[in-house]
Amino acid sequence: MAEVGDVLMSVLSTIRVPKPGDRVHKDECALSFSTPESEGGLYMCMNSFLGFGSQYVDRYHARTGQRAYLHITRTRKAKVQKEDDNNSGSGHPPKKKPTRLAIGIEGGFDVEQELYEEDVKVVILPDRQEVTSEDLATMPDVVRERVSLSMAGIMAADSVSHALQVQQWDGEVRQESRHAADLKQLDNGVKIPPSGWRCEVCDLQENIWMNLTDGKVMCGRRYFDGSGGNNHALLHFQQTGYPIAVKLGTITPDGGDVYSYDEDDMVLDAKLPEHLAHFGINMMTMEKTERTMTELEIAVNQRVGEWEVIQESGTTLRPLFGAGLTGMKNLGNSCYLNSVMQVLFTVPDFQNKYVSNIDKIIDEAPSDPTQDFKTQVAKLGYGLLSGEYSKPAPDPGDETGASEPRGDQIGIAPRMFKALVGRGHPEFSTNRQQDAEEFLMHFINMVERNCRSGSNPSEAFRFLVEERIVCQQSQKAKYTQRVDYIVQLPVLMDQATNTEELQEAERRREEGDSSAPTVRAQIPFTACMAALSEPEILTDFWSSAVQSKTTATKTTRFASFPDHLVIQIKKFTFGLDWVPKKLDVSIDVPDTLDLSALRATGQQPGEELLPEVAPPPLMTPDVEVKGILGFHGNEEDDSLYSPLLSPVLDDSTVSQLCEMGFPLEACRKAVYYTGNTGIDAAMNWIMGHMDDPDFAAPLVLPGCSSGTTPTESLSEEHLATIVSMGFSRDQATKALRATSNVLDRAVDWIFSHLDDLESMDVSEGGRSTAESEGGRDPPPGPRVKDGPGKYELFAFISHMGTSTMCGHYVCHIKKDQQWVIFNDQKVCASEKPPKDLGYLYFYRRVAE
Repeated sequence: MAEVGDVLMSVLSTIRVPKPGDRVHKDECALSFSTPESEGGLYMCMNSFLGFGSQYVDRYHARTGQRAYLHITRTRKAKVQKEDDNNSGSGHPPKKKPTRLAIGIEGGFDVEQELYEEDVKVVILPDRQEVTSEDLATMPDVVRERVSLSMAGIMAADSVSHALQVQQWDGEVRQESRHAADLKQLDNGVKIPPSGWRCEVCDLQENIWMNLTDGKVMCGRRYFDGSGGNNHALLHFQQTGYPIAVKLGTITPDGGDVYSYDEDDMVLDAKLPEHLAHFGINMMTMEKTERTMTELEIAVNQRVGEWEVIQESGTTLRPLFGAGLTGMKNLGNSCYLNSVMQVLFTVPDFQNKYVSNIDKIIDEAPSDPTQDFKTQVAKLGYGLLSGEYSKPAPDPGDETGASEPRGDQIGIAPRMFKALVGRGHPEFSTNRQQDAEEFLMHFINMVERNCRSGSNPSEAFRFLVEERIVCQQSQKAKYTQRVDYIVQLPVLMDQATNTEELQEAERRREEGDSSAPTVRAQIPFTACMAALSEPEILTDFWSSAVQSKTTATKTTRFASFPDHLVIQIKKFTFGLDWVPKKLDVSIDVPDTLDLSALRATGQQPGEELLPEVAPPPLMTPDVEVKGILGFHGNEEDDSLYSPLLSPVLDDSTVSQLCEMGFPLEACRKAVYYTGNTGIDAAMNWIMGHMDDPDFAAPLVLPGCSSGTTPTESLSEEHLATIVSMGFSRDQATKALRATSNVLDRAVDWIFSHLDDLESMDVSEGGRSTAESEGGRDPPPGPRVKDGPGKYELFAFISHMGTSTMCGHYVCHIKKDQQWVIFNDQKVCASEKPPKDLGYLYFYRRVAE
């Protein structure tokens, strides 16, 4: 023991006690998904507080020289079945039925709390000499105190993963309505009977609400699937402004469901007995006859959690295990992330970039690999593809392991990955449900930023779109190109092939027929594609050929075809009341796709192009015209800029936009850049520029001193981003200087000036492009992979729920000609893949 004590004394200076703010990773390996429950346990560095599995701790020691580690191992205790648990018939005790819309508290949805026996000891590398708590008692005071304090501090500290994980959530916490205390009730003589309520507009007898201001009894909102009410209570609020209503049938002596339309939430009303008595309702004698909104939400959440109901109901699904068949734990509404990453690591480009090079990536990882994007993506990819974690989850009630494997896997919990990619993002950093398409684009943008040198796997999805605009008066054309990653297909409800069935079901619902079936609109995929390819009419197009506004047509085509094509079905939209909703449709998405007919052809023989002249800017009458960029000047010569330019903006349009809640300066820019052409054009500009970093910055006119001049420094990050897309540094510099150093505008500018970039003789750095590229002019534009436009479907992501903010995502992936369904930790062979109900579809090019 003296030898071990001497070794421990020699490393005592490296052993730290965690302080507030230290990140303690004691639940997960920084480089793999090993945990204290894994074989070999977890080794915690007692200096950096990073955790490592047994396969990586020696490598970390060799790299850093850190020798002292806290070895944590946990073994699962056998669960004791309670006497009041009933056998479900499948050998597994049923979970207690939730009575509260909450997680991790009494009455709510259960959070699995496994019971473990924990063993902790100090290990000294490289010889793995072990020091237990009993051993410490025999060592000198200075050693014993220092090591004991470190051990106690590590074990008492909240792990990073624990801090990120929401342990409790209560969906029933409601706030007092701001309207309740001073609610004005009309003395109109209305008295409400204790039962037999009907909507005063449509006679519906379910989902009935009474407005607490005038006593009007009307039906509630219509749900995404056509069930529920007919929105009459909501329409009544929009017409009268009477803010709160109570759901009849939920009133008991303890209260009732109260909804504030103005606050758009379920609320509390402390004066509910008084407000009900005004209309003759004695709350103390009322009994519940309808399910509360909480009970309805609980029922929906229970259905979402059921394997058969989510997908392929009534089919016994065969669990699958092995390489590429690893489930992912749901960290609380993280199914959108799980589905997207499962699909992305089916793409060879992502496999080659991150998984094939994982040893090199780990060797080159920074001192804190938990904060390194490349390391964490590689860790996730290897975890999904290696098969190491694709094993049946242990059955708590089966100590012998004799039962059949269940669908659940041990799987991986992508906590570090989720925390890293969501850091700083207002949505992805939360535990709320998100849009899978938005996350896909967010992740692709992160890949772009982190792959400025070397191979870029997002190029697998990148393609060029050509937009051809033809002035109908002059018949001259304009061509622009832009980069895109996703094809968005509109859902044309008027193209449904079962219109008569839909109308009949709608008629029966409006008549209050509760037995009316739910009919899903059948939309042909060809109709969606036709809407994408058909010319769009532009009614307020400013033509540089005729120097006035006229009509034009815009046609969109593929300038290149990517190796992998993503198609989004735009199911999510807003109703007339701006309430988000989901279109419940079935679309016959094909297994194979030929887009060759949508290939862009470029400028046609004999076709004239529109002159490159900008529309006349807005000025005060006393300003001369001669200082206007694009009219008498050019982007290279700012000597004609007039500092006196002052735009005349339509104040009424600016005011309308401000009333919608947009920043004043953003509204002024929208009106300016759309040439005072009206609220619609300005609104479209705002929606297209909301993500600009300078969205709310003051309007800077050409020639103003606050604009970027050639002598001002440009953002190196912006330059690197544009260069990573395949442009030269000179071209990127030119684009940023032309757009006041705003990245998004610079990218748009560069694609609309490709001809100018091709003819750049001398770069602004004084060196010719030919010299800088070894005597050869590379074609301007981003790096895109191009080939035939023929594809086959290999994956799709489906969504269940009323909007992107709620519900559940699963994905289906075709592996070795067999469709496989990935539903978080469950991975099974798919028997009936619902290809007509998908949200995101992934195609790969068919080799010819």
